Amino acid sequence: MLSQRTLRWLKAYLPGNKPPSPEQRARDLVAAIDAGGLPLNPARVNDIARQLGLEVSTRAPMPETIERIRQALQRS
Repeated sequence: MLSQRTLRWLKAYLPGNKPPSPEQRARDLVAAIDAGGLPLNPARVNDIARQLGLEVSTRAPMPETIERIRQALQRS
């Protein structure tokens, strides 16, 4: 059986639906991490941060970037 999060993700990417906003992608990332998940793709984390308007070095540690994403979500 699919979880609610998986169903939301699938619905977001079905034809006719627009992709999630950068803020929603960031909230989904943080929620997944808080639920015990580990981000496996640093490029995706950096992309989310950049879409939020953050400047991110490719050499920045991923935990630091995730913390900056959390702070950006709190400000919005």
